[in-house]
Amino acid sequence: MKTGFDAEKYLEEQSKYILERIGNDQETRLYLEFGGKLVQDKHAARVLPGFDENAKIKLLARMKEHAEIIIPVYAGDIIASKTRQDFGITYDLEVLRLIDMFRSYDLSVNSVVITRYEDNPAVNNFINKLERRGIKTYKHYFTKGYPTNVDLIVSEEGYGANPYIEVTKPLVVVNGPGPGSGKLATCLSQLYHEYKRGKTARYAKFETFPVWNLPLKHPVNIAYEAATVDLKDVNMIDNFHLEAYGTPAVNYNRDLETFPVLRRILEKISGTESEYKSPTDMGVNRVGFCITDDEVCREASKQEIIRRYLIACVDYKKGNIDGECMRRAKLLMDEVGAVPTDRPVVQPALDYAEFKRSLDPVRYENVIAMAIELPDGRIITGRSSKRMVAGAAMLLNAVKALCGIPDKMQLISTEVLETIQHLKTDILHRPKATLNMEEILSALTISASINPMAKMAVDKLPELAGCKAHCTAILSDSDTQIFHDLRIDATCEPEFSSNSLYIG
Repeated sequence: MKTGFDAEKYLEEQSKYILERIGNDQETRLYLEFGGKLVQDKHAARVLPGFDENAKIKLLARMKEHAEIIIPVYAGDIIASKTRQDFGITYDLEVLRLIDMFRSYDLSVNSVVITRYEDNPAVNNFINKLERRGIKTYKHYFTKGYPTNVDLIVSEEGYGANPYIEVTKPLVVVNGPGPGSGKLATCLSQLYHEYKRGKTARYAKFETFPVWNLPLKHPVNIAYEAATVDLKDVNMIDNFHLEAYGTPAVNYNRDLETFPVLRRILEKISGTESEYKSPTDMGVNRVGFCITDDEVCREASKQEIIRRYLIACVDYKKGNIDGECMRRAKLLMDEVGAVPTDRPVVQPALDYAEFKRSLDPVRYENVIAMAIELPDGRIITGRSSKRMVAGAAMLLNAVKALCGIPDKMQLISTEVLETIQHLKTDILHRPKATLNMEEILSALTISASINPMAKMAVDKLPELAGCKAHCTAILSDSDTQIFHDLRIDATCEPEFSSNSLYIG
């Protein structure tokens, strides 16, 4: 796969500019809001081929002696059981995952902050769970006067109503489980308390997207809009930056809308004129300086925009987003002149399903097909059957192709498959006998102990990481998770695999 981004240069550039924000004054503390994903930033890795999806946490690991982490999470998201789409887990579980991730890099987690706290059983249970595992928690409340009454916001009734989070290191990283977690409010509340204690503190924002020094309509920036259609983020020219420096810069609507108030809050807290003349000034973002092949990144971003449109169509079908979000995703795809079939695996999957139906319209009436593009560019397909789901058939065919194993050779014996199906239907009383991807992979792994071909196939599975795949029907949650774990970029058509409301 072609690369278009220098990951090592990015680490060096970001580290350098973060250290510049901290400065040489040992008495000044920097509160650094981390926008986007701190770990496993797969969006960045897809649109910037060569980007290390864990670059941000590796950067912090280099600075671990100077840094500690605060994790805010919005109480309303805990109450609503808000879920992260990429991992399929709720925000409270994502907080636990983040803590484990930080600890694995030997980074110090200071505490978890419940922002806009509400006295609710789900919230209180989460606090108890954290505290009984030795994790400090703080409750921050809705800020009185926000966003217009700056005098009330910056007062004992506003930020002063929140407890001060006891920190000790010069760099305090504030990172949450997702958008709206209260990262900015946590930073500003801390700044207020620092100044009340007679200490100096600064605020900055670790940014990745949009890339401020790329054109407004660059596919990398449009891909960011496609990724945030549910948030209704829109990239815009930073008029504050243009007015202050005469140089165009790209930012997004929410930062531009809140900047005037944010600047006044910072000035009220510090009692001095703000060092920032634009929201772009606040960001530490060196992404644009580390792109080594613009064409590669443009093409990768177009593919991501198509991917996001396909995901939006499925989310709309499931009722997770409204029609406006789906239409917005379609407009962004149109803007870069792309169509779904520009994704290399879409048309082959559709064609294979249509081909099987043409052979026997009755037998294959409800056939589901799936296609994957191998690292060498070959397209491999698979279809659903009474034995297994389309994704499982496709995976088996894909590893056969990588191993050079003839298509007709069985990697898993019929007896093994029938035994597992017997377990599912006759013993566990599951409604469907068809084996899902996890069951097929388990059977393949067991077969590897006695079948050298099966062992060869298992060993080839890691080579599918980064490959694109597409299914003609909506994937089940379990199959989606397997693709995620194998790091296969899988999309699907917005069609349910059956008419069953529950099983489907």
